Amino acid sequence: MHSDPLRLRSDLLLLLAALIWGFAFVAQRTGVNHIGSMAFTSIRFFIGGLVLLPIIVAGERQRRPAGERKRRPAGNAGRRRPLLSERPRLSRRHLAGILVGVALFAGATLQQLGVARTTAGKGGFITSLYVVIVPLLGLALGRRAPAATWAGALLAAVGLYFLTMQGAFRMGLGDFLVLLGAFVWAVHMLLLGHFSPGHDPIKLAFTQFMVCAALSGLAALLLETTTLAMLRAAAPAILYTGVCSVGIGYTLQVVGQRHAPPADAAILMSMESVFAVLGGWLLLGEQLTTRALLGCALMLAGILVSQLWPARTRAAAATLPAEH
Repeated sequence: MHSDPLRLRSDLLLLLAALIWGFAFVAQRTGVNHIGSMAFTSIRFFIGGLVLLPIIVAGERQRRPAGERKRRPAGNAGRRRPLLSERPRLSRRHLAGILVGVALFAGATLQQLGVARTTAGKGGFITSLYVVIVPLLGLALGRRAPAATWAGALLAAVGLYFLTMQGAFRMGLGDFLVLLGAFVWAVHMLLLGHFSPGHDPIKLAFTQFMVCAALSGLAALLLETTTLAMLRAAAPAILYTGVCSVGIGYTLQVVGQRHAPPADAAILMSMESVFAVLGGWLLLGEQLTTRALLGCALMLAGILVSQLWPARTRAAAATLPAEH
């Protein structure tokens, strides 16, 4: 057991987030039985954004100076019409949120369309490959990938073969869509890594959620038919994925990663795929063959190797005495 109570609490929060996200694949799988994928995605991210609103408002009140909290005069007294140059423009935070939101929309769409055509467990494990894909895509940005990343990618690729290939190099459509989504999730993570340091993470999350909801809603209006009966039937799945997976899960991750070491976070967040398999088995009666289970084990090993090996190497290097 950890001696540091903050670290223990953070680890438990991350584990809870992984549990919520893992079981969200079950909700996504059942939700599309009643409503279109675009409508499902739009409503759940809109709800997730609403969940973050109280956190944003509370944060703004804490940061606002005491003098500004006094009630302003009613009506238009003392106000002047702002000059054209003073009128609000699209801020960098909003531009960043829009760009990240477009990537979120693409990733969520591919994942939702794919999960509808495969099992919750397979969808969870294939999605988790983004952890390995992120450093590989970083090569295009001039970032060298350590040996652990290549070892992890090889293990994950072999595991993906055993998990998804049906016969000689033939992957199901659902698995392929989820795999494409994993690449988009990796791009999404790189964008977050680029924009997050200069922006409030909760506000950035709110903006990207609303952009994703708007784009998905537009696609639903153009491509799908949604009725009140469909919404009622899909309501439990929509509420779980919106409130728990998007709203609460993201908040738990942000809070948990403040005091959890990278090695802890890597292990705990990778448990999302395990919980997806467990949820599919318990709630949907999904079964995995011995071959598929072997694939899951190899993929999980690849994810852990790619994340933990570099972390252990850095930790060992930090304990070496400095040379003078």
